[in-house]
Amino acid sequence: MQFGVTMFVTDYSIGAAEFAVAVEERGFDALFVPDHTHIPAARTSSFAGGGDLPPDYIRNLDMFATLTAAAAVTTRIRLGTGICLVVERDPIVTAKQVASLDHLSGGRVDFGIGGGWNREEMENHGTPWHRRWKIVRERIEAMKAIWTAEEASYEGEFVNFERIWSWPKPVQKPHPPIYVGGDAPGTFKRVLRYGDGWIPSLGGAHDSDALKLERLSELAALARAEGRTPFPITTNATPRDHAAIETLEAAGVTRCLFGLKSAPADEVLPRLDKLAKFLKL
Repeated sequence: MQFGVTMFVTDYSIGAAEFAVAVEERGFDALFVPDHTHIPAARTSSFAGGGDLPPDYIRNLDMFATLTAAAAVTTRIRLGTGICLVVERDPIVTAKQVASLDHLSGGRVDFGIGGGWNREEMENHGTPWHRRWKIVRERIEAMKAIWTAEEASYEGEFVNFERIWSWPKPVQKPHPPIYVGGDAPGTFKRVLRYGDGWIPSLGGAHDSDALKLERLSELAALARAEGRTPFPITTNATPRDHAAIETLEAAGVTRCLFGLKSAPADEVLPRLDKLAKFLKL
């Protein structure tokens, strides 16, 4: 089992470079950062976590700028997008950002992707809510073409381009692993079609239903039915509970992420120390 942390790096939090160094020095395996281009001031979409929207959702730095700063000062930890809202990002630009980050980090990128929960946010980008997963699929397929072909083309309903050149290519071959986020009815279909792993959120709950044990077994069975090896699974919002972590590991989870509240260094570093001690890193 591997362990990582996830936190919005904001304009009021510990800096991206200092945070990344602290994560690596304490023995963690990965650093993931979330993604929101903006938050509409007026919205009807309910916050997926329940209650009021935390301020770090509004004040976060750009995901790829944050991870680039982290890559520059670390050598070992995996650098993850958790998750990248590809429905809000141009696929040609995003393909270059991911490949450049993989190049600069020496092949340490895990590309977590998803459809998002904030309808108004994605509609500000021109994304029709009810077509978001079709857009995700086309953009991921287009990015794969850019990463793997010297001269890439893609034809779809929402993404179209002919014969383009784009470098660098990712260090990881054929491309950084793609972790599909979410737990909707169609999630496993998406994992099987264009993913390399799954990144569900556990929401910090402890009961067996919240830990999605049946869903973990279902994904493993689907992989076996297609003659594939089990998909690596990274759980987000993992409960700080040793028994729960052991249960997750036995069910096939390969990495647990633990969320930290965005805050200045004098608050974040003691929390990191406490988490590392809990995990016996």
